[in-house]
Amino acid sequence: MPNDHPQSKDRPHRRLLLPEEVLDAVERSEPDTEPESGLVTRRDPSDIGDLGTADRPGEEGNEIGGAAHAAPPDLMRSSAVMAIGTVVSRATGFIRTIVLAAALGTQLLGDAYQTANMVPFAVYDLLIGGLLASVFVPFLVKRKKSDPDGGNATEQRLFTVALLALAALTVVTVFAAEWLIRIYAGEFTQAQHEVATLLARFMLCQIFFIGASGVASAMLNSRNHFGAPMWAPVLNNLIIIAVGAMFLVVTGPGSTPESITDAETSMLGLGTTLGQVLQCVVLIWALFAAGFRWRPRLDLRGSGLGEAMRTAAWMLVYIGVAQAGLLVTTNVATRAGVRAAEAGESVAGAGITAYQFASMLFQLPYAIIAVSVITALLPRMSAHVADGRRDLVRSDFSRGFRLSAVLIVPISVAMVVFAIPFCVLIYARGSTSVHDAQSIGLILMVFSVMLIPFTLFQLLMRVYYALGDTRTPSIIALPAEAAHATVAISLLFVAPPGLIVVLLPVAYGLYYIVGSILAWQGLRKRMNGLDGRRVLRTLVLLHVASVPSAVFGVAMILAFGLLPGTVLPSLLAMAAGGVIGAALFILVAKRMGVTEVTTFLDMVRSRLLRR
Repeated sequence: MPNDHPQSKDRPHRRLLLPEEVLDAVERSEPDTEPESGLVTRRDPSDIGDLGTADRPGEEGNEIGGAAHAAPPDLMRSSAVMAIGTVVSRATGFIRTIVLAAALGTQLLGDAYQTANMVPFAVYDLLIGGLLASVFVPFLVKRKKSDPDGGNATEQRLFTVALLALAALTVVTVFAAEWLIRIYAGEFTQAQHEVATLLARFMLCQIFFIGASGVASAMLNSRNHFGAPMWAPVLNNLIIIAVGAMFLVVTGPGSTPESITDAETSMLGLGTTLGQVLQCVVLIWALFAAGFRWRPRLDLRGSGLGEAMRTAAWMLVYIGVAQAGLLVTTNVATRAGVRAAEAGESVAGAGITAYQFASMLFQLPYAIIAVSVITALLPRMSAHVADGRRDLVRSDFSRGFRLSAVLIVPISVAMVVFAIPFCVLIYARGSTSVHDAQSIGLILMVFSVMLIPFTLFQLLMRVYYALGDTRTPSIIALPAEAAHATVAISLLFVAPPGLIVVLLPVAYGLYYIVGSILAWQGLRKRMNGLDGRRVLRTLVLLHVASVPSAVFGVAMILAFGLLPGTVLPSLLAMAAGGVIGAALFILVAKRMGVTEVTTFLDMVRSRLLRR
């Protein structure tokens, strides 16, 4: 539905508290900055597509990846359909994960499925997805504005080239399925390898449909049609939920790579791929309904695509480094799962599946909170960069990070406290035992400590992108990935098999710690500081204000842990600890004078009273 109706712009922001409004409120509560001009960009920021986190292949995608980056600055105000679609997509994705955990477990069979399903997304992101996000989407948006035909010829060329490249890549990877599984999981057992290879032969067909969906979403967004790209993944999630439930009914809990038949494996592979096919069909149908008519064109000479690709060379280096890190993580985690199972350790099953399930929960606060802030910040920072105002860019970054931290710091502390009971509550059923769920919780606890460095790094990268600088982030990624790879691989030699994946988030977080330090140093020189004292003060106060809540949460876990069973104690501990802990955090933060918290609360209160 077009979003140019006057009422469609007014209604959502009467009901929703938008990040833009909170940023404006924080800005009004702080003194004006002294103008500092002279900021110089390396290239036009609009030539650069946003890669999202670039290291998270899977159905969830990257919330601020290329297609979303193509949308107008007032995207969040333009349609309530988008916000609802995102929430429903995330919710069904969460249910999908719970169903797969019950159906496949977190041990060897689950690892085989997760690896086979991750490979097509990793290959796509490395060879095509990065180009789509960093080159083709911003190029398409520009040509639609500047070309006399409204970018029609560019769309025809892009659609034709993308489909041909995707088809060729899909065919090659299907034939190379066995080798790809060996590359990503070099220590799988023989039965695991056979199951993963058969699954991969089906799932690698997803590459074509993932890519076609990405192109269609980008073209729909460039036409200001946002509903289908937000809602189509819900259909994919529902299909996989049905497939996982059907598998559990047919095989029962406790299936292993040795017990599963080729027919059952094929059902998993075909069903998972069917979800991507139907998602693609919906998006292509929506694209044609929006007026697009495909007329194949391969006259690329003089189209400008080659020049656009050359300008994105450094972005492709960044993508390559991120995918190298994913390769290291997957190899270490799959090896750990096999070794833990062979050793018969009590936390057996801490392989790639447990790691992925914990990672999904870890990134939820970022996906919900920080992405909204980044979406609001990007157009503001880009406008200030265009004016050469380094003081305003610096202030935007500081406010954006502090605003994100107001919610992310207490959430990260709560995740550390409640990780194990929460994971037991949602995962301990079917093929996933209580021990397996506790392993996921332990991994999540370590992950949660890294949430602030992760968010800080993502925000620092957006400052570089606003400056039109892709070279520096790529250079920063090299030593950061070296630190990650060194620690991750070392775990295979120094840690017990059952603890390798529990400690693997330390290596993952080290990438963002090293990257944040280097990125901060580079930007501090260019921006004449980054408001570091205020940022550090806010972080320290927020963590101190979270201590009473954390202590109370631990007390609730210990108290309710005396009750029998696992579900009721976990539920009661999280309910009591969460509600009262949140109230404690607010009271302590206000008493300590954390201005970001009081400004945020005043904004919420005024919005509620206005209703």
